[in-house]
Amino acid sequence: MVTLTEVVVLALLAGGLFFGFVAAVGLVRLPDLYTRAHSASKSDTLGAVLTLAAAAIALDTGADTLKLALLIVFMFITNPTAAHAIARAAADQGIEPWTAADDADGAGNGDEGAAGGGSNAEGDGAVADGGDRR
Repeated sequence: MVTLTEVVVLALLAGGLFFGFVAAVGLVRLPDLYTRAHSASKSDTLGAVLTLAAAAIALDTGADTLKLALLIVFMFITNPTAAHAIARAAADQGIEPWTAADDADGAGNGDEGAAGGGSNAEGDGAVADGGDRR
């Protein structure tokens, strides 16, 4: 028989895995540093915190649970702060954010690859790897 504690731990782990996956997809698919930093700071923080909360609940009470609770607080403070510092440094360096006009002008986002500006050999304008690069 599955206890309520086990159900809560599994739900938190599933949520942590989901948000960790969303963060990884965001880092791969999003077009520029600013949107990638947003994905990493929000989704990855929540995924890690949910996973740590599952571990804290699974360990019941004790010194290890207190350490995990302090780690959760630490992550809530440091992860968004680090992402903000990275985005601020990029802005100070003059890195421009991606806009929809970049795709309309044909500038793209740097993911075109070596296949001639992102088009395939037939010249129909499709992305060489079959993906939609937005």
